[in-house]
Amino acid sequence: MLRDRYGLSLSTSSAAATRAYVEGVDRFLAAHAGAEESFDHAVAADPGFALAHIGRARSLQLQGRGALAQAAVAQAREVTASLDRRERQHVEALGLAVAGQGARALALIREHVAEFPRDAMALAAANGVYGLIGFSGRQDRNEEMLALLDSVAPAYGEDWWFLGAHGFARTEALGWKAGAPLIERALTLAPRNAHAAHAWAHVCYEQGADGAGAKFVGGWMPDYPKAGSLHCHLSWHRALFELGLGRPEAALALYDADIRPGASQCAPFSTLVDSASLLWRRELAGAAPAPGAWGSVAEHARVSFPAIGVSFADVHCAVALAAAGDARGLARWVELLREGLAQGRVPAGEVVPTVARAMHAFAEGRYEDVIRGLAPIVDQVVRVGGSWAQRDLFEHTLLAAYLRAGRPAEARALLARRIDRRPSVPVAGA
Repeated sequence: MLRDRYGLSLSTSSAAATRAYVEGVDRFLAAHAGAEESFDHAVAADPGFALAHIGRARSLQLQGRGALAQAAVAQAREVTASLDRRERQHVEALGLAVAGQGARALALIREHVAEFPRDAMALAAANGVYGLIGFSGRQDRNEEMLALLDSVAPAYGEDWWFLGAHGFARTEALGWKAGAPLIERALTLAPRNAHAAHAWAHVCYEQGADGAGAKFVGGWMPDYPKAGSLHCHLSWHRALFELGLGRPEAALALYDADIRPGASQCAPFSTLVDSASLLWRRELAGAAPAPGAWGSVAEHARVSFPAIGVSFADVHCAVALAAAGDARGLARWVELLREGLAQGRVPAGEVVPTVARAMHAFAEGRYEDVIRGLAPIVDQVVRVGGSWAQRDLFEHTLLAAYLRAGRPAEARALLARRIDRRPSVPVAGA
């Protein structure tokens, strides 16, 4: 019987399909380019190999190619009749994830990995700040993620993917000191694992080690292709380190080369989030707006995200529209969020339209309105998704509003909340 790298049996008799599938899984888990092609090779070697079809679906989903991902799910489901229970559940859980049925997918994955903890592709769908738990809208999502990974950790031992994932979860839930040793070990075992490199960038950020972070990411990136799913985001991390070092023009050069719409080869989601966040934070640091940049980001938001969906994308669409001066478009967007909230389609709740309105207020210089909006919910912004580093966009905006409204005592109190975090705060006047 043929098995994957985690020792799980596979419903194929083709050695070639097995090799290609194992390669695809490893590429997917390491955020390497080429995972889709590996799954394609597995399907070509065995058209009835359901796990290869569903692996291809997940790869396409993370590229933002939803229609093709759904077609691949349909192909996987067509050939599930002869599968054992483990593989049937695997296909069903990932199919639900691709279909956007996050709550159902997560419930099934929890049940599934309790019985089959080494089903890494299923676990990966729940894992990470962009995973099913990360986008659940829950206040305690970081703690839930860590609890899930803690529960299966004995099954993984020294696995390079799991160590990096577990370390990142510990960093987000417990702080960088708790996560760093696992991430270091993951990088030792697999230095080209982009997810572990990304997790280490977070350790550097949380430490306030901008020089070390810029050096690490800058040294890691040259051999990583632009088509790699984390290329845009790792470039964003490098640009943040440049902002922390007081080099906004270097940050803008990275934006122009690797992050902006038209330069990024990553999914529309990543391009939107990283572009809007970097430009906004660069201006918070005191840099002049880059000519024409906000217009292209806002257009990317309109084209790529015509309707509300994932709250983390929704708030960054609002950032782009606000900064571009599209008051009408932003008002429509907030109304869509309000309608979605009333219909139960915004898991993160009231915090999402509140953040959107606050970013609009900041763009218009209405700093007291920003404070009235963000100050009461600053501890709830975790619900919109993203990492600590990404959510600093909103805390730094509140900090800037305090300073521009002439309320320095409240600005100092906001900064004092960072008991175990030491990231740089490149906000003019801070």
